[in-house]
Amino acid sequence: MRQNKTLTAGAAFALTTLLAAPVATNAAEIRVMCYQDGVECEVTAEQAKRFEAQNPGTKVIVDTVPYKTIVEQLPVQLAAGQGPDIARVTDLGGLSKYYLDIAPHLKDAKYFEANFGATLPWLRPSATDKGIYGFMSQLTMTGPFVNKTLFEQAKVAMPGPKATWDEWVDAARKVAKATQVPGAMAWDRSGHRFAGPAISYGAKIFDAKGELVLDDGYKTAVNKFVGWHKDGAMLKEVWGGSGGSTYADSIGEFKNARVTMVLSGSWQINRLQKDIGTAFDWVAVPNPCGPAACSGIPGGAAWVALKTSKSPKEVGMFLDFMAQEANYAEFVGRTNNIPAHAGLAKKGVAYPGATPAARAALGVFSGGVASLAPVAYQFQGYKYNRAIMLPTVSRVTQAIVGEMSADEAMTKIGADMADAVKQAQK
Repeated sequence: MRQNKTLTAGAAFALTTLLAAPVATNAAEIRVMCYQDGVECEVTAEQAKRFEAQNPGTKVIVDTVPYKTIVEQLPVQLAAGQGPDIARVTDLGGLSKYYLDIAPHLKDAKYFEANFGATLPWLRPSATDKGIYGFMSQLTMTGPFVNKTLFEQAKVAMPGPKATWDEWVDAARKVAKATQVPGAMAWDRSGHRFAGPAISYGAKIFDAKGELVLDDGYKTAVNKFVGWHKDGAMLKEVWGGSGGSTYADSIGEFKNARVTMVLSGSWQINRLQKDIGTAFDWVAVPNPCGPAACSGIPGGAAWVALKTSKSPKEVGMFLDFMAQEANYAEFVGRTNNIPAHAGLAKKGVAYPGATPAARAALGVFSGGVASLAPVAYQFQGYKYNRAIMLPTVSRVTQAIVGEMSADEAMTKIGADMADAVKQAQK
């Protein structure tokens, strides 16, 4: 017994070292909070296994949660000083004060600037901040879908890639008349959707100080849109069927073949693939042009590093791994998403699991990223963008249904916008 005690004392340092080993492993454990529209978290978990193999001693745990958890519970956790190491989020600016700058832990920060530079500002807490807090896991983009079958039945040629909104409206009218569908066109009842055509018509959205402004370009878009409702080109039910700023999408009308063309967005591709099936042929087309641009509005989800992490180095390493071109291409290709990676947007992405129609639509949206106006990125990243989006919906609807003129709607949008910004800044 006496001898065993002596041996135990002599081995104390070695035993302590052995006991410390699991603690060191735990310190390099990364928890990733992930929501998925399809298989995003499953693909991430597979990629995490490869990362672990290349980085022994670092464990990555992907926790798949409902989107509601990201929206409602994650902000509460972060406010309490708790939370995961990494999360997949969509409230990009709203959570930015909780983000961790991973620039010191990246192999090449210039790679992030070169390939994700257009969207990195969305994650920064201020305009002067230069940190790298993560990257967009994919882009979404607003844009149109067209019922190709109806165009073929009407024997009307679809306008080309640089066609204007006026040209598309004229073509859609001819198709609607020939095929006797209720409406030529519909746009989602959304200020976000409206913003793309408004920018294309010359709306600058921001003044020299970076504050919201209504100008002649925005006024032109309002007048055009109200006019198209008045003359029957737009299916009135989508915008005129609701009050206030309530959202309504146009896809329900589109999949029931009640309109020839809708303005919605890339996130609807999987829904169209599933719901329309072989009922008719549909295609995505480039955003129509105005005199200033041919732009939609970008959006999407981001992988962000969080200050709650106790393993910032490993967090940076894992996000660096996920952002590399080959891994990023695999992620967006297997999840049917548009790349936010500039290099891949130029090269194109293979979508092995998509139907031909969905694959073609993804290609159109991916190709359209290059046509997005710079102000569209600024608008998407602006933390008070709802101050212009919501009044646009409510006031333009009032003009559509005859409660006020388009000019009066513009005046009301301006007043509502100013009030909303003041309230948000309190």
